[in-house]
Amino acid sequence: MSMPFYVAPEQLMKDRADYARKGIARGRALIGAVWEGGIIIVAENPSRSLHKLSEIYDRIAFGGVGKYNEFDQLRVAGIRHADLKGYAYAREDVDARSLANLYAQYLGTVFTHEMKPLEVEILVAELGNGHRESQLFQILYDGTVMDEREFAVLGGDADAIAERFRALYDASGPRERLLQSARDALSGQRPPIGADDLEVVVLEDRGERRCFRRLEVDEVREALGDQPEGSA
Repeated sequence: MSMPFYVAPEQLMKDRADYARKGIARGRALIGAVWEGGIIIVAENPSRSLHKLSEIYDRIAFGGVGKYNEFDQLRVAGIRHADLKGYAYAREDVDARSLANLYAQYLGTVFTHEMKPLEVEILVAELGNGHRESQLFQILYDGTVMDEREFAVLGGDADAIAERFRALYDASGPRERLLQSARDALSGQRPPIGADDLEVVVLEDRGERRCFRRLEVDEVREALGDQPEGSA
């Protein structure tokens, strides 16, 4: 009779964490940052149809890195949760903290009990108002939640990108400067990433209920001071 194969729980968790981290690191990164005018999220994403960044609710945005099909399922679940809570109670009761907790519970359960962890990290950003400050919640593959007040970097070589962005970050400057800083941090030693390969969204209070806005390529190009392709 053969003996059952035994793996220590510590080794099992380490192997799962290594697997998830490697999958996430292979993807392109994103940066979410708070500035005086709101929140900006910048992702390196050459696709025009598969979005990493999207709206969840009135003042809440979502960003995901890693496997697209996995974080897109989380995006859809977040929208349904927010819609249901807003309908059952009030729109003001929908907040990023409860959404981050929901994601953390789900990711933690999958990491602990399923054979394969989700290869994703997600960002939940909420624009502040008179009662709440702007907040960024970074949720890791194992359900760990990090509350960031200034900026968060997910995916790719996150530590190196965060170090570059920290040196450039200025919350009191204009949005265009913050976008330029995010592009420079994401580019690193490579040539600057073109506007066509950037996905940029902002959360800004414009006196309307919805604060989410996706910047068009031309708007990103103008903010970065880039010339349109073929114009040189």
